[in-house]
Amino acid sequence: MTPDALWRGVHPFNVQTGPEGAAKAFWQPFLTAFSAVQRREDIFFAAENSIEDRSSIWTCSMGHLMGLFDAPFLNIPPTRKIAMLRYAEFNRIKDGKIVETALFCDLLHLMTQAGVGRFPNQTAAHLVQPGPRSNDGLLFDAQDAAEGTKTLALINQMIGAIDAANADPRALTPQEELQRDWHDDMIWWGPEGIGATYTIDRYIEQHQGPFRRYLSDRVFNGHLCRIAEGSYGAFFGWPNLSLTNTSGYMGIAPSDVRADMRVVDVYRRDGDKLAENWIFIDMLHFLKMQGVDVLQELADTAAG
Repeated sequence: MTPDALWRGVHPFNVQTGPEGAAKAFWQPFLTAFSAVQRREDIFFAAENSIEDRSSIWTCSMGHLMGLFDAPFLNIPPTRKIAMLRYAEFNRIKDGKIVETALFCDLLHLMTQAGVGRFPNQTAAHLVQPGPRSNDGLLFDAQDAAEGTKTLALINQMIGAIDAANADPRALTPQEELQRDWHDDMIWWGPEGIGATYTIDRYIEQHQGPFRRYLSDRVFNGHLCRIAEGSYGAFFGWPNLSLTNTSGYMGIAPSDVRADMRVVDVYRRDGDKLAENWIFIDMLHFLKMQGVDVLQELADTAAG
């Protein structure tokens, strides 16, 4: 990393400067709490950022940080057993060094593994989530540029379909909207608090339906990075979405407070449609903006 590299992490790590800032905020506490850590990478690729002038190169890495959970981490109680922290990491590379990072990790997912799950009634499933069904997610070799172009075009088309549905929800049924861009046996590897779901119909039932019913005035703020290589693509925003929890989303009390979602999506394309999607949301930040401080709840519990 360059000394002044910009490092973004989910709450409570937030924005830091340089390797020292990133180490102090995240890596030192994490590596103090976890021993024998492995980075178990399932997806890796790199490409030009389509959001900018295509002059910047970003990498995307996704998988789990696995270790023995031996000491408290953010007041999450240790288990002295294997724990797997879901992560997605984006790095912008310039002259052989990292100049910008976004590291998302699923802290609610780790809490559930430790027996202190915050959302036991989530609409979809809690799973330690595997990598691609196709087992071809580590793109260390050169890829056919045309394949990345196809993946990016499909992701852009899918984003356009969401925008169109928000503008006119009655133009297409949810099934009609999704069947244009997704395989019927799609897998949506969602973040804890929502969970993972399988097939278009169950995705609508277990995620899309509640999301659109309970959250109002959704505004898309755009992405900072959107890339694709081969049959894989990804994006993140800071934040991607601003919205209002008017009807009790995730069981949180309704309010008129505007809240932000910082989101990562990683995709696998199979042929002409999307097959798998891994999602990370900075849930603790989203909840804290609504007055729900999950980390303070843990601290209060630890204090007795």
